Amino acid sequence: MASATFSLSFVSLSSSSNQCRPSAFSSSSTRAENAPPLTAMARLGFVGQGLRSAKPMVARTAASGRITCSASSHPATLPSALLFDCDGVLVDTEKDGHRISFNDTFTERGLGVTWDVELYGELLKIGGGKERMTAYFNKVGWPEKAPKDEAERKEFIAGLHKQKTELFMALIEKQLLPLRPGVAKLIDQALSNGVKVAVCSTSNEKAVSAIVSCLLGPERAEKIKIFAGDVVPKKKPDPAIYNLAAETLGVDPSSCVVVEDSAIGLAAAKTAGMKCIVTKSGYTADEDFLNADAVFDCIGDPPEERFDLAFCGSLLEKQFVS
Repeated sequence: MASATFSLSFVSLSSSSNQCRPSAFSSSSTRAENAPPLTAMARLGFVGQGLRSAKPMVARTAASGRITCSASSHPATLPSALLFDCDGVLVDTEKDGHRISFNDTFTERGLGVTWDVELYGELLKIGGGKERMTAYFNKVGWPEKAPKDEAERKEFIAGLHKQKTELFMALIEKQLLPLRPGVAKLIDQALSNGVKVAVCSTSNEKAVSAIVSCLLGPERAEKIKIFAGDVVPKKKPDPAIYNLAAETLGVDPSSCVVVEDSAIGLAAAKTAGMKCIVTKSGYTADEDFLNADAVFDCIGDPPEERFDLAFCGSLLEKQFVS
């Protein structure tokens, strides 16, 4: 079954490194996609100052086109909740995690299917693994071993996804895929300052729980609420999962800040009425994030920190000036 024949009419995505690289951020009111790299201190005037830092004020240097940040004298307002996507945000799992687990499942089932890196990038435009497989088979044709009845096909897909999830969880439990830079730092800042933290993902709940528990540790995990998989009837870009998170956590959506890595995740967050920071991942570097409140290559750890909890809070007060 030739994977190259599959197309969702989406723009092809190019892979990029998971490493943090110096880059200016862009917001809905200030953009610097072509700005040259900045030092960490020039990028964020409050780097290393934690929550003692004030709300960042953004200004463009006319001569260089660079964006710099300076701090006001007022304490930063904090979000009521910080909501993270999982795959591509907590861990860059897609290319060498989920994709490999899908392919191993297809091989073990003798389906004659392989999803290469480019194809999987296209398939990621579909939220949810079961939905991804269904769309693929509907497009290129179902394997001979698949049932003909629609209800039985749903069971067939569910079985494939269960097996894939078990293989993926084994990768996570072996800690073969590391947390992205800055994730643990930002979560610790939130939890220590009474900000609620949740993970909102289209992935299977068991897989998300394994990532949170194994990579963030049990002490953090018990304080983080997980909304994942089929907990809502419609997946991203539908806002249902973020609506559910706000309702369950008892917070106003407008006081929430979401960290996403994809265009469909961004759309879900913004439709839910939340602020959204994008941290680009390997598969999403070239996606359109025009509606994001800020865009970074990663969260980052000091001395290469891109943003902290104070910056998240500043988005709620629209402190950007050009």
